[in-house]
Amino acid sequence: MRRVGGVAAVVAAALSSAVASAWAGGDQLRRGEPRFLFFGTTDLWRHGGFAHGGVVWSPQGVDNEGFTLKLMFGGGEYQYISGALGNTEVNGRLLVGTVMPGWRFVRGKFIAAVYGGLDLQDHRLSPDDPSAGLRGSYAGLRLNAELWYEPTPSTMIAADGTISTIGASYNARVAFGWRVFDRYYLGPEVQGFAAGDNYRQFRAGVHVTGFKFETFEWSAAVGWASDSDDRDGAYGKLGLLMRR
Repeated sequence: MRRVGGVAAVVAAALSSAVASAWAGGDQLRRGEPRFLFFGTTDLWRHGGFAHGGVVWSPQGVDNEGFTLKLMFGGGEYQYISGALGNTEVNGRLLVGTVMPGWRFVRGKFIAAVYGGLDLQDHRLSPDDPSAGLRGSYAGLRLNAELWYEPTPSTMIAADGTISTIGASYNARVAFGWRVFDRYYLGPEVQGFAAGDNYRQFRAGVHVTGFKFETFEWSAAVGWASDSDDRDGAYGKLGLLMRR
């Protein structure tokens, strides 16, 4: 996981080829159609909090099928219980950055995107926990998939998932929503994620998605979380999108 050079070379070669072919068809883009999707999310719960942001670049337009590149950077703090340290609470800090080329598929109201590329993570623990699976800096590969589907004019289904070779960590979410006042979607969501073999969390809650104000599109969610340390508590999320 620490050998960055070979991974970076493969990603760079694939990216160069994909970008060249994408620009070859760039004249099909309609004037004024956005090519960049900027995003940011804040996620808080009882024992931690994270924030991340980034940009998705699509030469053919962010609503059209074709090559797309996703860049993300973020970090946060979290706490977990270490049995190896006599059930001591450990404070962890995480920084993460990803570079993932991919492809968006569009079939009417069904949109799916698949990405894969370089994943960089840095984990710091206090006090240090020798039993932790993730300590220090790592480089690996990350896969990410996103889905949006509107089966009827008043309903939506969204799903996304990501998995990394670093510590076999993963994150997956599924949400369903109904159109409310023709302004946003409201409905239930479930989510699960893990950081290696040491920590897992499951969530169930309610989300609001697609609330537009000016040039921004907002989303939010609240609910209840339960983790592998047998600690329960509320969680909250706030997200923002902007097309350019």
